Amino acid sequence: MNMNKYDNMIAANRERSIEKITSAKIAIRRLMEDGERISVPKLIKLTGLSRGFFYKNAEVRKELEDAIQQQAGTVNPRRKILDQAMDSRIEQLQSQLAQLQRENAELKKENAKLHKALGKKNLNLIKSL
Repeated sequence: MNMNKYDNMIAANRERSIEKITSAKIAIRRLMEDGERISVPKLIKLTGLSRGFFYKNAEVRKELEDAIQQQAGTVNPRRKILDQAMDSRIEQLQSQLAQLQRENAELKKENAKLHKALGKKNLNLIKSL
């Protein structure tokens, strides 16, 4: 009779464990579907499970690591917008740089001409003395 109580207790613990694992997996998948960044603190809030559960349970830890790995490969929508804005800004700055480089080259040519003219004027001034 004691063995029956023990078996019932083991079965109940196993069932609770399966429920916790299922709850954790559902929460991980929900965050993935919602496009939210997956983190253990968020999962703790969603499930009420302990931090240790997410790290110690091999099945849940694997699911968590896979999901985080998968998210690392996806692009955050806000990040995409920022990247587009930065690309646009880079393009604008490159155009400005090219314009300034052209202007600098023209000014260098003009400066060289003025130095040459000044040299001739100084030479003529010296000759006239």
